[in-house]
Amino acid sequence: CCAGTKETAFISAVTAAGLVHSVTRSCSAGNVTECSCDVTLRHGGSASEGWHWGGCSDDIHYGMAFSRKFLDVPFKNITGKSGSGLVAMNLHNNEAGRQAVAKLMSVDCRCHGVSGSCAVKTCWKTMSSFEKIGRFLKDKYENSIQISDRLKKKLRRKEKSQRKIPIGKEDLLYVNKSPNYCVEDQKLGIPGTQGRECNRTSQGAEGCNLLCCGRGYNTRVVRHVERCECKFVWCCYVRCRRCETMTDVHTCK
Repeated sequence: CCAGTKETAFISAVTAAGLVHSVTRSCSAGNVTECSCDVTLRHGGSASEGWHWGGCSDDIHYGMAFSRKFLDVPFKNITGKSGSGLVAMNLHNNEAGRQAVAKLMSVDCRCHGVSGSCAVKTCWKTMSSFEKIGRFLKDKYENSIQISDRLKKKLRRKEKSQRKIPIGKEDLLYVNKSPNYCVEDQKLGIPGTQGRECNRTSQGAEGCNLLCCGRGYNTRVVRHVERCECKFVWCCYVRCRRCETMTDVHTCK
């Protein structure tokens, strides 16, 4: 379903980024024999500024190479003139995910000194949490660039007036506009959002305003009965009260 859309671009980027993140974490943890920490930083630092590299810096180079080999090589093996542009776009989106991991690398430090003073610091490079990387890629997804459907090896923007604006290596690209995910389409395998449970008070993706696509929502009251305020009685059983709660459940029309 929906090949060449910005949703598939996002999936490609997240998959590539996830592979880099997971493999690199395993390297740093010593779980992979082919890689370890970043040894190139071992003797660096600035003694005059009171810090030096130490600990285990995440070495994303192996993770990046592994991700390229695992995800990109199958695309590169595809032959045929008609597929070359799509292949170039998919390779670009894969690399955009990897570049997100590299861009969001940060430096963590630990202080050393008498009574907790920070006379000397040991620092190491670390990847951001995958949640932060995901948020970065979600922003790229929301600002993704439509490229020309006259697919060539050189990717270019769909809008002629914007073609002089370069495409960044972290940008996500798509060819086809997204279908209407609000309405069921059995051919494309889209279930639609009718009957989906939503949050009436949220302004996010799970909120009724967005999820129900402007169709409104139904509300029903659901009764929950459960054991509560349980206490151990000597000897030897547990006595509980029977609690009843009423909650509103909202579902899209």
